[in-house]
Amino acid sequence: MAEGTIKRLTDKGFGFIDAGGPKDLFFHLSSLVDVRFDDLREGQRVTYEEGNGPKGPCAENVQVADTE
Repeated sequence: MAEGTIKRLTDKGFGFIDAGGPKDLFFHLSSLVDVRFDDLREGQRVTYEEGNGPKGPCAENVQVADTE
């Protein structure tokens, strides 16, 4: 799984992950695994799988990264 940082969250249930590339990856709250959208915060490390949505690349199976 890839790892990135939450760059921005919206009040509409989606956000963007800084994946270290030229573009941020979109994710929707339906792509979250074992975490509630309300528990996420900007700057938090997450793991994800890159997928393709209707508007291009997106993050799927988004989980909070282990902080050990």
